[in-house]
Amino acid sequence: MARGRAAYEYTEAEDKSMRLGFLLIAAGLLSLLGLGCCWLRPALQERGGGGAANCTVLAVRQSGERFACTFWCGAACRGTARYPCLQVLVRTSRSAAPALLHEDERQLRTNPKCSYIPPCARDDQENSENVTYKQKYWKEKVGSQPFTCYFNQHLRPDDVMLKRTHDETVLLHCFLWPLVTFLVGVLIVALTACARSLAARAEAIQRKKH
Repeated sequence: MARGRAAYEYTEAEDKSMRLGFLLIAAGLLSLLGLGCCWLRPALQERGGGGAANCTVLAVRQSGERFACTFWCGAACRGTARYPCLQVLVRTSRSAAPALLHEDERQLRTNPKCSYIPPCARDDQENSENVTYKQKYWKEKVGSQPFTCYFNQHLRPDDVMLKRTHDETVLLHCFLWPLVTFLVGVLIVALTACARSLAARAEAIQRKKH
């Protein structure tokens, strides 16, 4: 009676392990599929046709346009302020034509006309001061010193980025953790199947002895 009960508990534990393994396998596959369709594919499209280059500042100016931004002053409080448009024109080592510099791909999509979007403050004067500080930085601190920038000839040939939103580390993690989840699930299923097979063989040998 006790022997039969112990065998039943062991079989139930095996079944739970198999269900956990299959759940991890499905989660890993769905994560890879979801990240590939919703995030990884656009990231690779942004990186496709692009590369790194050396950039040199040609001109730093305020275009005279002002753009709206949204500031938050509480959980249910927000408003609209404005900031001036700063443009940093650079020359790349890949092309003699001037290009407009942007912080990253996200800033480029938010406002393709400007090189910098300040943290939105309620006071327009504070936004203007932040933009002026950034303008002085590019004129006085950087000046004619070359720096690394990134471009994409296919998507935005007239724009360059100071940094990439989707770098190699992010893309690696995008693949790594779903793959680890999938492999752990496969390992659990394989070990459980092996344990069940060994237990069945041991039981068959025991029966032959008796």
